Amino acid sequence: MFCKVNSLGLLGLQAYSVTVEVDLSQSMPAFDVVGLPDASVRESRDRVRSAIRNCGFAFPVGKVVVNLAPADVKKQGSLYDLPIFLGILKAAGMLDASLERAAFVGELSLSGEIKRCTGVLPMALQAREMGLEAIFVPWENAAEAAVVEGLQVFALRSVKELLEHLKGSAPLSPQAHVPFTPGKTDHPLDFSDVKGQAGAKRALEVAAAGGHNILLVGPPGAGKSMLAKRIPSILPEMTFEEALETTKIHSVAGTLSEGASLISVRPFRAPHHTISPAGLSGGGMIPHPGEISLAHNGVLFLDELPEFSRTAMEVLRQPMEDKTVTISRVAGTLTYPCSVMVVAAMNPCPCGYFGHPVKPCTCAPGAVAKYLARVSGPLLDRLDLHIEVAPVAYEDLSSQGKEEPSSAIRARVDRARRLQQERYRGLGAVSNAALTSSQVSRFCSMTDDAASLLRRAFDSMGLSARAYDRILKVSRTIADLDGEEKIGRAHVAEAVQYRSLDRKYWQR
Repeated sequence: MFCKVNSLGLLGLQAYSVTVEVDLSQSMPAFDVVGLPDASVRESRDRVRSAIRNCGFAFPVGKVVVNLAPADVKKQGSLYDLPIFLGILKAAGMLDASLERAAFVGELSLSGEIKRCTGVLPMALQAREMGLEAIFVPWENAAEAAVVEGLQVFALRSVKELLEHLKGSAPLSPQAHVPFTPGKTDHPLDFSDVKGQAGAKRALEVAAAGGHNILLVGPPGAGKSMLAKRIPSILPEMTFEEALETTKIHSVAGTLSEGASLISVRPFRAPHHTISPAGLSGGGMIPHPGEISLAHNGVLFLDELPEFSRTAMEVLRQPMEDKTVTISRVAGTLTYPCSVMVVAAMNPCPCGYFGHPVKPCTCAPGAVAKYLARVSGPLLDRLDLHIEVAPVAYEDLSSQGKEEPSSAIRARVDRARRLQQERYRGLGAVSNAALTSSQVSRFCSMTDDAASLLRRAFDSMGLSARAYDRILKVSRTIADLDGEEKIGRAHVAEAVQYRSLDRKYWQR
């Protein structure tokens, strides 16, 4: 007897159709799985055999051959347990139900319970593209699949529930569609908690308004981490397209919490400085997303930047420029999106007090230059804003006055982002930081005074072509915050001073 069951596979963020073919023949008892299965797929033989027996069925006597088509693509994961289970029952004549218009994914326990699997959201999207009417998924994955319109999603806790549904004795109700709602704007961390640091707050507002990368340099205790952790409270709300793409990445990585649907709050990732290059960019035999992709459409915070390995830091250079990261392995080459706002923080020297107004630096001669040299020039060039976070004065700390809350800053950021979204509609860019060189020339027009100032700054500071583009992008953002269509002299002056800190520390 022969049977086919629809399932799905995953290659990076893209799902593809997998047909589970089951053939039963009168021969010496055997159970083979073919079609380039990995170890976890081959182990499904024991899980499926036990589940069939523990659900009250007799495992068919004879040779069982399971083929996962297409046979030239590597299959991984335990999600094929459920379609293999159904295929064997139907091929053996123990199940009489139509399976052609539905897809099935899920891992089986030995008792027949159905456990969660990764990548269900892109699989549900692919099932709809294939013209299928329904998809059966584990209970824990139902919420993420239910965001897909035009597809019936059935949540399963056990194969007994599924069999009763297919037989018609206890039909299941499809999951209600989960509409997209932007995340709450109230964050537990607020800029009103930060005393002083008006200059740093302004720079972070500019960075958030344009999606720019930023470097914070200052002594220990100045508030660098405190400021960085409050950036999500001033970022604009996610659009549906951003939420869908971000959720797909976390679904594939298996980092979605149980019962989660769409990620509606921008991610904030803060990996430890001991992370490996593969942990940042992604890796594995079949590459999985790394921290830079998990932070897609959000913030990647790199605290103590010079303490990261040189290789890990250099891994960031290409993704920061292209907004994608490509990982090549023997099993294939995959590309993940990584449109992130990189926020880095560091001390100016090993002891942390180089340039401190009161405390003397205790580092040995040459130690400061050696420490700063851990951050390469090309990486520094890709950080749009360089900010010195000075120690907070006692008067600011002891002040009883109220600081500006995140809600007020966020309102200005939202207005600037709306201007950018309207300006770049249909061009692929969603913020000023995402502009290409040709788009910079088109949208970053300056007054004569502004152009003259930028020319003098370019010649006197020895700026690179990349730095020139990035200053123009930051100037465009500052002009948007002021509601100005044309970049003026004051906008360029502020953007240039955000690029001057490296002259103090790195060119000594």
